[in-house]
Amino acid sequence: MATVALKSAEGKWIMVSAILASAMAFIDGTALNVVLPALQKSLNANGSDLFWLLNAYLLMLASLILVGGSLGDKLGRKKIFMLGILVFILGSAACGFAPTVFLLIIFRIIQGIGGALMIPGSLSLISSSINENERGKAIGTWSAITTVVTMGGPILGGTLADAGLWRYIFFINVPIGIVALIIVAFKVKESRDEDADKAVDISGAITIALSLALLTFGFLRIPAVGFKSAQVYLTLLGGIILLIVFLVIEKKSKHPMMPLYLFSNPVFTGVNLLTFFLYAGLGAGMLFLSLNLVQVQGYSQLQSGLTFLPFTVLMITIARFAGTLADKYGPRLLLIIGPATAGTGLLLLSFVKQTVGPDEYWTTFFPGVIVLGLGMSLTVAPLTATVMTSVSDHLSGTASGVNNALTRISNVFANAVFGAMAVLLFAGALQKQLTRTPLDSKVKVLVIKEAANLGNAKVPKEVDPQYRKTISTDYRESFINAYSGIMKISAGLGFLGALMTMIFIRNKTLQKE
Repeated sequence: MATVALKSAEGKWIMVSAILASAMAFIDGTALNVVLPALQKSLNANGSDLFWLLNAYLLMLASLILVGGSLGDKLGRKKIFMLGILVFILGSAACGFAPTVFLLIIFRIIQGIGGALMIPGSLSLISSSINENERGKAIGTWSAITTVVTMGGPILGGTLADAGLWRYIFFINVPIGIVALIIVAFKVKESRDEDADKAVDISGAITIALSLALLTFGFLRIPAVGFKSAQVYLTLLGGIILLIVFLVIEKKSKHPMMPLYLFSNPVFTGVNLLTFFLYAGLGAGMLFLSLNLVQVQGYSQLQSGLTFLPFTVLMITIARFAGTLADKYGPRLLLIIGPATAGTGLLLLSFVKQTVGPDEYWTTFFPGVIVLGLGMSLTVAPLTATVMTSVSDHLSGTASGVNNALTRISNVFANAVFGAMAVLLFAGALQKQLTRTPLDSKVKVLVIKEAANLGNAKVPKEVDPQYRKTISTDYRESFINAYSGIMKISAGLGFLGALMTMIFIRNKTLQKE
């Protein structure tokens, strides 16, 4: 297929449609973090339900996004992109009407299927359609704008949640998706890899989906049944075995959805490891920061969303410039400094204890948010461009799929592992707090049981009135203790991402496989 200039009419329509569709998917995740407290109350959901609401979507995205990228390369990027948008719109509308938390989880799965077809399609359309000498700039623009919109999600989510309209987080996708569909249908030409075979790796997709589901279920069951439960051991073991089986399938398959030979390229390997660690830390950090602000620190959901505004401003002002610098000087230095700076921001946020609310934001959470935003602004565009330019053009959809899959898989693990860890840290801190309060052993069990609800823990009615205020304080302090631990681990993952760049990525080795 002949490529087009970024500034041409067709180039602009490709960018607009790709950005609209991607933003629709990405904003859903960050906005949902902020509305979780409102959703939890409205649907009477517990802490485990919240993590499943996040993971139902991410599981499907992580397991099928590789298939989505491959399908686009083989059957037509425009065709698969449009199908993904349509499925995502239908899933979003169903989520908006969901009357129970169980049905909402089911409809989130449908959203995930749509996203898996849609997200890699947006990047592969850009990579295969825009002139090679402008591709880095186009990808940097895509990264910057979609990240800005994504970070605007908490503000939108907070506004809607405070107004009692959290369902509109899902409904808003419908008009955006329809506009994107119309643009793609009438303004974007079909693009496919004519040399690709039409086979699809169904066995690989099913195996990785089951593996991730078992691993997620196992980790999320730990707080309820404990580490020594056979249920936990068997599901985690099953998940690990299926993960190994998936790798074997991919190695032997003639039509792998994740071609393992791509990882023989150290740049591709390093940038994907960086993606996994950094986005696991970022995902966990943003989720627990949002829960902390609303459930413990006394912020409204809009105020919680607005705390991320400095992050958004930095993305607008720095991200595209960082992409330009990476094109000119190479991405290595930026991909060391950026993740390390983001890790430092998460570490700063871990030291914030109980505050008096939004009035203290500027001296408590603001410094950490600024440093985190600076780190991500330096990272996002160079990271995406490095992924897409480390492979040949005909594998652009697959490369995008692999990198996006690792981002989602990292978020699945972050939600599952850190979700379980947070409940355990909360319960452990709470048990120490309760040694100061003379409660009956049966009542203590009820108090500790509320740890599963994290910051939304409620004092059981069985607690003597004279101790209710003390228990409420214990809940807040125990959550902050858990939050601090999670944020420190998230920071460590950011530093680990920078280490992956130092080990694997050299500017002179940036060559296509």
